[in-house]
Amino acid sequence: MDQTTSTGLSRALTPAESAAYLARIGTLAIEAPTLGALASLHRAHLLAVPFENLDIARGRPIRLDTTSLLRKVVTDRRGGYCYELNGLFAALLRSLGYAVSLASARVAGSDGRLSPEYDHLALIVGSPLLDERQLVDVGFGDAFLEPLPMVDGFSRVEGAKRVGLVTRDAGEEVGEWTYREDAGDGWHPTYVFTTTPHVLEDFAARNEWQQTSPESHFTQKRVASVATPTGRVTLSGERLITTTASGRTERELDPSEVAAALDEHFGIVLR
Repeated sequence: MDQTTSTGLSRALTPAESAAYLARIGTLAIEAPTLGALASLHRAHLLAVPFENLDIARGRPIRLDTTSLLRKVVTDRRGGYCYELNGLFAALLRSLGYAVSLASARVAGSDGRLSPEYDHLALIVGSPLLDERQLVDVGFGDAFLEPLPMVDGFSRVEGAKRVGLVTRDAGEEVGEWTYREDAGDGWHPTYVFTTTPHVLEDFAARNEWQQTSPESHFTQKRVASVATPTGRVTLSGERLITTTASGRTERELDPSEVAAALDEHFGIVLR
């Protein structure tokens, strides 16, 4: 697969492309790059664009050039995974006046071990109108709904869990941070990232691995997941999982029901 040769890999969005992207997530152009506008964009994106890996099982290469990402997410109204969603969201935020750095993150497993570098792409966002840099992530699935200020020890409650950030390098220009969650049983690391800036090209090799290696969990199971105003809906394999404030329900789908579920719950029509 050739994801790395396009000269448009990290190009800026045109005004027309930005407008179409904003329409895709159901929001209007912002007046200024403020924290309130960033939070609104972040939440709107999570409610509109699903996290999904459906192209991998179909043998369709996941390309990271801007034109391909716009076609998939905006024109075809699909979703994607971290490199796609955060890579494209970074381009949108830059077009709206924010300063954006791409961050390499290592994901924590259930045993606490961290995955390799470039396993996840997150964003560090700033602007002259922000008091603190913000961790932004619309490409992890069930993480945080609004940006997290990069303040050591910061936390807040979102739904049934607490989310927050800690660092062992407070005050350092380049440091290591941990995004963590507490669902009622204490803090657990979700991923660890550094503030070293990267370009999208740096993630190309890991993007290739994620969609081709039998060790990648993305090659092992179909997944689509999107936030809702009351929780989240997820298709995992052929299980449809719905979570709300009142609880969680699961239903095993017949294979013939999957396409209709993708359309109904995620707005995805595979072509």
